[in-house]
Amino acid sequence: MDKLRNVAIIAHVDHGKTTLVDEMLKQSGVYRENQEVVERVMDSNDLERERGITILAKNTAVFYGDTKINIVDTPGHADFGGEVERILKMVNGVILLVDAAEGPMPQTRFVLSRALELGHRVIVVVNKIDRPDQRIHEVVDEVLELLMDLDATDEQLDSPMLFCSGRNGTASYSPEVEGTDLKPLFETILEYIPAPEMNLDAPFQMLVSSLDYNEYVGRIAIGRIERGVIRQNQEIEVCNFHHPDEPTLKAKAVSLYEFDGLNRVPVTEAGAGNIIAMSGIPEITIGDTVCARGAAEPLPFVKISAPTLEMTFSVNDSPFAGREGKFVTSRQIRDRLMRETLKDVSLRVTDVENSTDSFNVAGRGEMSLSILIETMRREGYEFQVSPPRVLYQEIDGKLCEPVERVVVDVPQDYMGSVMEKLGQRKGEFLEMTPVGTRMKMEFLVPSRGLFGYRNEFLTDTKGEGILASVFEKYEPYKGDIARRSTGSLIAFETGEAVAYGIWNAQERGAMFITPGTKVYGGMVVGVCPKAEDVPVNVCRTKHLTNTRASGSDEALRLIPPRTLSLEQCLEFLADDELLEVTPKNLRLRKSILDHSLRMKTLMRNR
Repeated sequence: MDKLRNVAIIAHVDHGKTTLVDEMLKQSGVYRENQEVVERVMDSNDLERERGITILAKNTAVFYGDTKINIVDTPGHADFGGEVERILKMVNGVILLVDAAEGPMPQTRFVLSRALELGHRVIVVVNKIDRPDQRIHEVVDEVLELLMDLDATDEQLDSPMLFCSGRNGTASYSPEVEGTDLKPLFETILEYIPAPEMNLDAPFQMLVSSLDYNEYVGRIAIGRIERGVIRQNQEIEVCNFHHPDEPTLKAKAVSLYEFDGLNRVPVTEAGAGNIIAMSGIPEITIGDTVCARGAAEPLPFVKISAPTLEMTFSVNDSPFAGREGKFVTSRQIRDRLMRETLKDVSLRVTDVENSTDSFNVAGRGEMSLSILIETMRREGYEFQVSPPRVLYQEIDGKLCEPVERVVVDVPQDYMGSVMEKLGQRKGEFLEMTPVGTRMKMEFLVPSRGLFGYRNEFLTDTKGEGILASVFEKYEPYKGDIARRSTGSLIAFETGEAVAYGIWNAQERGAMFITPGTKVYGGMVVGVCPKAEDVPVNVCRTKHLTNTRASGSDEALRLIPPRTLSLEQCLEFLADDELLEVTPKNLRLRKSILDHSLRMKTLMRNR
């Protein structure tokens, strides 16, 4: 029964995890000869495919010879770190993927430290060796330095190293020799990663590391069987290590599935060491232990790191409310948010005091929250969100805030502006290393200092910079940070924007709208370079006089508007603004729409 291996693929975002899994599936014969195959087949939902990122960890399995290899493809973004921590509990070893040009990045450090803590064996794969700007030998040294930095054991320091091109599906033991297929990778997995311990005689026990949700059967628990055997329709009970006093939940294993390629195959029984999916337990949650009836023994479980960021989701109350969305009531929004917490353990939803139609949603970062917003709007929800704010903690009587480790990779000409901007945002400079003609710099920056910076960073580096960040620790509050140096152009009245009105307004700043856009009083229609809000009338038409016709003037030259993506809208928001999200539009608006009321509030707060 040692014909089984459980491995996770871990890496920084964009280092080629999902592409490598694609090739492993192809070369292990999962597909028929003539079967059409989608690229990055593991990124199964639309958002993952559009953005080219993995959001949820996916399970798959391949056969190499007569050994079954369960592979878990994990997300690389720091915001989905909750996923990675859980997944590592299911496997016996990891494949650490490092880009041959970029080298180890912050997320590489984060996921590797978690794997080493659990004592996992590591196979280091230097990927993308066919890149023209590869620097394989430096990257190998950087990986060894990182392992030493993270206090790896001698055995972990001796980890095997392979050199791959995930796109071409090749692997080799030496950077000088180009491989022909992934055989060296499969062989190394079989030799180096231990088979799971299999005690088939003890009572059944399984830790739930991941959840899936299905409209027909409800929650589906995914995990590795620690010991024993489970049979279909067997009586089971569920307990939790962190809640020992709660009564156990009695249930029945209605259906069992094993992974084979991209499919879930129904099975009637499964033994220790296997990664399976099980349905039939309505209230199951991640971190629960499923045991045989009468033998409830909870397994210890890593507590999921607390969220560092929060936003308020509320019912849309703008003049255009209810026109574009299918789900608009507070009950529908609440149910949807609660359903999301079933799948995403690092998300927390709480009611706002003294309000029946607002909910605080706390998560790991802007990225995870913006993906939730985008998913909800595609499903037909209409709501509004507040600007993101960090969650402070009191440690030893001091107010502390989350700090992130930021790694910036930029052409040398732009170093000055990046250091200056991050300095203004209370960033602490750690180190820099030259990488060819570019410079790699590390900083510790308060999370709130990064709000709104990514856009500015891309502008400052003319789109050539790479910026990556990962949560590091809580540190004492660093003082005030100026949030935004620009003001908003605010529509003065409700109506339809016309060319003449926009033409008059565009000398005040850059516009976000085109003629024909429906606007309402208090809606943000542009950005003003001065740090103050300016009301503009974009619905104003040219008046006729008896000496000239309205069309006899010269043509109006309109500057093309600036179109903001969802992330850019969230970064743009000032503290007194909200983002109205509907399936068709994203509208920035002031939280107080009435101009005179807004001015009174402003005067009162000064």
